[in-house]
Amino acid sequence: MRRYPIQTLLLLAFATGHAFSLQAGQGEPVSLGNPRVQPIQPNSLQLLANGRSGSGEIHGPNARLQLQALTVDQQGKTIDLTRRVAYQVHPAGSLLVDSQGRVTPQKNGPVTVTVTSGNMTATAEINVKNFDSPPRLNFFNNIVPIFTKFGCNAGGCHGKSGGQNGFSLSLLGFEPAEDYQYIVKEGRGRRVFPAAPTQSLLLQKAIGEVPHGGGVRLSPESYEYDLLKQWIAQGMPYGEESDPVLTDLTVFPSRATLALEADLQLKVTAHYSDGSTQDVTNQSQFTPNNTDLAGSDEDGIVSMKGRAGIVAVMVRFQDRATAFLATVPLGAQISKLPPEKSPIDGPVFAKWTELGLPPSEIANDAVFIRRVTLDIAGRLPTEQESVQFLKSSGGNKRQKLIDRLLASEDYANFFAQKWTSILRNRVERNESRSGNYLFHEWVRESLAQNLPYDRFVARLITASGDVRINPAVNWHLKFQKMEERAEDTAQIFLGQRIQCAKCHHHPYEKWSQQDYWQFAAFFSNVTQKSGRRIYGKQARVQARNTKNNQMVWAAGLGAEPFQDLQGDGRIQLANWLTDSSNPFFAKMLVNRYWKHFFGIGIVDPEDDLRGTNPPSNPELLAALEKSFIESDFDLKNLIRTICNSTTYQLSAVPNEHNAKDMQSFSKFNPRRLPAEVMLDSIDRFLGSQSRFPGLPAGTTATRIPDHGMANNSFLDTFGRPAGASACECERSDEITMAQCLQLLNSNDMYQKLASPFVSEFSRNPELDFVAKIRKIHLQAFSREPRPKEIKAYTDYIKASGEGNENQAFQDIMWTIINTKEFLFNH
Repeated sequence: MRRYPIQTLLLLAFATGHAFSLQAGQGEPVSLGNPRVQPIQPNSLQLLANGRSGSGEIHGPNARLQLQALTVDQQGKTIDLTRRVAYQVHPAGSLLVDSQGRVTPQKNGPVTVTVTSGNMTATAEINVKNFDSPPRLNFFNNIVPIFTKFGCNAGGCHGKSGGQNGFSLSLLGFEPAEDYQYIVKEGRGRRVFPAAPTQSLLLQKAIGEVPHGGGVRLSPESYEYDLLKQWIAQGMPYGEESDPVLTDLTVFPSRATLALEADLQLKVTAHYSDGSTQDVTNQSQFTPNNTDLAGSDEDGIVSMKGRAGIVAVMVRFQDRATAFLATVPLGAQISKLPPEKSPIDGPVFAKWTELGLPPSEIANDAVFIRRVTLDIAGRLPTEQESVQFLKSSGGNKRQKLIDRLLASEDYANFFAQKWTSILRNRVERNESRSGNYLFHEWVRESLAQNLPYDRFVARLITASGDVRINPAVNWHLKFQKMEERAEDTAQIFLGQRIQCAKCHHHPYEKWSQQDYWQFAAFFSNVTQKSGRRIYGKQARVQARNTKNNQMVWAAGLGAEPFQDLQGDGRIQLANWLTDSSNPFFAKMLVNRYWKHFFGIGIVDPEDDLRGTNPPSNPELLAALEKSFIESDFDLKNLIRTICNSTTYQLSAVPNEHNAKDMQSFSKFNPRRLPAEVMLDSIDRFLGSQSRFPGLPAGTTATRIPDHGMANNSFLDTFGRPAGASACECERSDEITMAQCLQLLNSNDMYQKLASPFVSEFSRNPELDFVAKIRKIHLQAFSREPRPKEIKAYTDYIKASGEGNENQAFQDIMWTIINTKEFLFNH
């Protein structure tokens, strides 16, 4: 291949259009998720206090209350006027309301707060109580949340292992007794000074009076500073055993429909064991699950970013979490929906209608055969396959293609690589590779035979014996502890990331240490022998909860313990895990496969099915789950259900409305080819062959059985997963300069372009230039070349001069490989 200046070579791409990415062608009452709140009528105003319209209480001088002034428009969108109305208080002096709607009590007594917006008026009755007899502060309920709110006990500050600069706090405040010891008693009590609270080192550093590595965290005029000062002045009380404890956390509204550029003040309420409630909006943390759609600030104001979709905001306080769900419609008119071809199309179409998001057109046959072959078989269609499919007729041609691909060895090979990466099939600690090879073949054969998913998982979980006889044993050999097996099992098959709950209550989920150790107990009797055998001992299926040092019986997540269970607990685990009533098992798998075909999960990340990370389309996820269970966990049937759907077969070319849509599936979102598929595609296109150390000649990248072998700079550069964890996030889709150089100017690429295949092809006297260009396009793109492409390429070949056809075709094929149309599945 000639090394022309890059500007000259790129002219080919610009002339054919390949240098560019895909372009588009030439009033009911509203409920806000709380049954105690009356639905808001259009063009009426409600002033909400304590989660109720028109009434509320505030107890003690340290309590705070967030008001919300809300209305809805004729389309049912919630409009927040909290920071746009003037507040009038009568009688004056009992409380203050600032411009943000935050209430600060001043003295006991009933108060009426009135707000007006245009011709709308609303009032709230608030009763201030116990202002003159404030309760003693409780360290866990009142003080620890301050450290969490301002990041003091985060993993990057004093909450990390070993603390920061000699001062430690428990991570996110989950061990308040330890935190109390660190603050009050450690260092001879030098951090707090009850005789002169403002001189306490704890406060001096927080406001920047004394040098602090974390910078200024509080203002001396802030509510949090005053609360800390009061606590120190009271003698740093820890609290009594009889003090109420947090039992629940709610957010209002829990859901709302908002305009594209709207913002909304959330209100967070803590519920305690004595039946009392407390507004903790100003002490909570707010995190959107999609920062492209929404942002949030420390005051609980959620702001939309001009994009239609569904976004959840996780709300955290102490060890509890909940979520607010916003629907943001575009509101465009949908004149006609495409035909429904699969059970999953209905819920998707309903979401488009709800959002006012018109879908793209159906993809043409050339796009479809390339897309579905890459997604199911992990390879490009051959020229012959493309020609035959494009020429064929009949309404079920796409169904037949899907069935042929699922029956091919390529399907089993491709998905075996996916699953063996998730299941950590890589050599560690100088192990023998034989077990990994056997395990890869077992997974591949299970997929080829379409072993039902529940039976596949049950055989894997309960695998015992010698790996040479039962290859599924190899998965268990990757772990040294029962905790590791439990964590991977929960994440891979249930979508529950329980790792945090090993040491403290999960910060984003309901799982406690009790839940963690009960689940881990299923693996308590698993024993490894001679480095290649696994068996279960005959003993109680129990584990020790390290928090309270008590033994606990095995239990599924959210399920009752199996009392008096003896022997190999994995058998009982497999039965519970694969039961059709399990709330996580089928849901996790269908969400994982949905992400494989669409690039984003209905819940994303795909293995994080916590309550505070809700699905973008719950009805779609439920329909997929139901279909999968009713098919007896048939993986091939699941793929048919997805790929035969209109949703999957939409074009990647956006219309004037859906270019920004990434989660409602109104168009196909292009994805860069996985590293292994990209390398195999280049080899197939150029007739070259990559070699992988330790593997036989002819092995393709998608058939590498062990993720810890076959070092290859191309695969590593393009984000091949290491197979070192259970998370598919190991596969990177980042774009780097190294990738550009690998494709544009690497010796490996030059050697592939100089393959005998390219030389013979370019000199084939039986084909003229147009016929060769046609074959190239059918192999690379599964479509015929466009007239402007034929002209650009033929002009370039002729300009290269007689006898230089081989070099010219190398340049053309190099150009095609570097186009988005080749490198992406669209």
